[in-house]
Amino acid sequence: RNQVFLAVHCAALIETLLASELFGHEKGSFTGAVERKIGRFERANGGTLFLDEVSEIPLEMQVKLLRVLQDGEFERVGGTKTIRADVRLVCATNKDLAEEVRKGRFREDLFYRINVILINVPPLRERKKDIRPLVEQFLHELGRSAGKKITGIDAEALKCLEAYRWPGNVRELKNVMERMIVLSQENRLSLKNIPDDLKSSLGRSRSEPARAVSPWDPASSNLQEMEKELIRSRLNDTRGNKSLAAKKLGIS
Repeated sequence: RNQVFLAVHCAALIETLLASELFGHEKGSFTGAVERKIGRFERANGGTLFLDEVSEIPLEMQVKLLRVLQDGEFERVGGTKTIRADVRLVCATNKDLAEEVRKGRFREDLFYRINVILINVPPLRERKKDIRPLVEQFLHELGRSAGKKITGIDAEALKCLEAYRWPGNVRELKNVMERMIVLSQENRLSLKNIPDDLKSSLGRSRSEPARAVSPWDPASSNLQEMEKELIRSRLNDTRGNKSLAAKKLGIS
């Protein structure tokens, strides 16, 4: 735990670059390899290597990774010398690896090899108690980077953030907080700083005045009139945002 910690984002690299990043390469092993490169496994020897988005590793590369985990041995790309490394591996993925195995997109033997200790991190919507401390952290962190002294957030605004489902999890919360802080003209965030698209997804917020919708009688209306009223209602809900209204209606 006191040794080196290295991280690799597997989805950000094509297969050839990922092999070089993990195992290193010898000079002249491919175009652009002007010097020897020491890979992450070699550099992390005695420490920890974190593979983010491990489900995105190509199948051929998975075979090479399995060998390292089983035997602790590998060769650099273009090399013949066998190198040993003792590394603690931590992997992360937002996919169900067991399902990926069933679909043939992830090797079963590799799955069982890395599935030693499983830590399930629930989505943010299932751990609402985490939202407040995350918001407080982002207020301090993002406020400082934006050059603003934000003293806090009103209870109503926090309640709105806690009610949202956060499909983008903590990353989405951080982006929303950054937007609120950057655009805020006051030292304390309030309900008016909550983005409109977030509020509209929760339904009409308490700060919005009630809007009258023209009454219509389903019994005396035809299909075209009903469709028109439904579209008009969604446009009212989204303050005239056609793209958002269409999304709520499930149409283009």
